[in-house]
Amino acid sequence: MKRIVLFLATNLAIVFVLSITLRLLGVDRILDAQGTGLDLNNLLVFCAVFGFAGSLISLAISKWTAKRAMGVQVIDQPSNATERWLVDTVHRQAEAAGIGKPEVGVFDSPEMNAFATGANRNNALVAVSTGLLRGMSQQEAEAVLAHEVSHVANGDMITLALIQGVVNTFVMFLSRVIGHTVDRVVFKTERGHGPAFWITVIVSELVLGILASMIVMWFSRQREFRADAGGATLAGRDAMIGALERLRRGHAAPLPENMAAFGISGTLGQGLKRLFTTHPPLEERIAALRGHA
Repeated sequence: MKRIVLFLATNLAIVFVLSITLRLLGVDRILDAQGTGLDLNNLLVFCAVFGFAGSLISLAISKWTAKRAMGVQVIDQPSNATERWLVDTVHRQAEAAGIGKPEVGVFDSPEMNAFATGANRNNALVAVSTGLLRGMSQQEAEAVLAHEVSHVANGDMITLALIQGVVNTFVMFLSRVIGHTVDRVVFKTERGHGPAFWITVIVSELVLGILASMIVMWFSRQREFRADAGGATLAGRDAMIGALERLRRGHAAPLPENMAAFGISGTLGQGLKRLFTTHPPLEERIAALRGHA
């Protein structure tokens, strides 16, 4: 509950600040001087600012959010052999991948999972669950860490944030164009915008948002194959396959929605539902790695 309240408060603050800024700059005046048509150039700028702001600010505070949402305990000074191995392994893999040393942490969960997040390749966080450390062999856990380090090295967090920003921009832009058209053509509003505009915008944003999320999820699934390949390079192909096999047998529980795209495992989906999943089926990922032999 606290995480949701903080998330909503952050977004409300962003909208408030941007609204004042855009009003001062005159960008929010999307109607022309006569109030009879849309200024598409200003509208696009307006939507781009709002569309990218949320995703980029979320990216900037992603480590802070993850630590609190998942209860991650960052290992500043290893207190036992497992923590020492964990930190040394991540830092060794990071050096091999050519990135800065990520923060390393552990979160309490009986399920086997891990994730990576952070604003850039040299300022990341890699965290694993206590269940993963207990349920996997050291070789399998090393492969999972290599997968997460590969996410960081590939710049997946910033890539998905930019994709989400583009998607947000066009969802907002097209929904307002549709709303304006319905208001003028169907309801014959001649000046300003009537209730039909705002109702159509809300409905259009919901529909277009759902369709657009399929694009983001497709990119996320492709990114998983690439991270698996990177994990195989850093930790060995057999170790990476073994880790995925262990996850398949263990039925790893999904991370919270806002962290799911950056975890080692995701929810399964069939039919249309599969279009909205962040991860490909483990069977397909294993087959892809075996196909690289």
